[in-house]
Amino acid sequence: MADKDEKVALVTGAARGIGLAAAKRFLADGWRVALLDIEVETLRTTMTTLAKPNATLALECDVSDARAVANAIAKVGERFGRLDALVNNAGIAIFKPLLETTQDDWNRVLAVNLSGPFICTQAAAPLMREHGGGAIVNITSISGLRASTLRTAYGTSKAGLAHLTKQFAVELATLGIRVNAVAPGPVDTAMAKAVHTPAIRADYHDTIPLNRYGLEEELAEAIFFLCSDRASYITGQVLAVDGGFEATGIGLPTLRGEGRNG
Repeated sequence: MADKDEKVALVTGAARGIGLAAAKRFLADGWRVALLDIEVETLRTTMTTLAKPNATLALECDVSDARAVANAIAKVGERFGRLDALVNNAGIAIFKPLLETTQDDWNRVLAVNLSGPFICTQAAAPLMREHGGGAIVNITSISGLRASTLRTAYGTSKAGLAHLTKQFAVELATLGIRVNAVAPGPVDTAMAKAVHTPAIRADYHDTIPLNRYGLEEELAEAIFFLCSDRASYITGQVLAVDGGFEATGIGLPTLRGEGRNG
């Protein structure tokens, strides 16, 4: 039987990618983890692979559905009796030129990427409050800090989430709940490998000071830190985990070479 004092994390969009990496990081530190995802078959495969039935809970849910989210949070309470961390990672990306972005595209991206974290946080906060608070980490994006082509809906949703993070931090502090965000730069996820051509990858490498894509595990470390007691005085912040991408302007190889020689 699990110890009721063991901490509990809920990670949305946890069936793969950054969400799964975060779930694994919590598990590695002895946390119990609820993995929530809309992709039912992928989630089932993930649960089989994790093979930790006593420490995990699968939740099939669309984060933009308030009733479904409320039911999912209730299941977390019933199964684990507490909630110490929420990672709002679930998100979708529709990359289209502005003039080709439909109203349905816009509505769906904002429903998942912006309304989803609002719905999940509003539902989870009362359970977190019961045990003295906890931590929430929203996964924004470098696209919420820097504009780019094809990202009118996606970038705007992530920029909104960065501000929502600060709103949450201010309003939930009295409940003992800290709220921060992690803004990933280019990360070697399955999606990136599928849609980023060699030319696009080369362009990113030219612009990122560390000259490489990030790893899912590196994002997971930042997420875990912000949820841990080591970050006990950090709230309302957006941490770019991006190899320096957001901090730089032009970072071409020629300029790098001149910088080394200067």
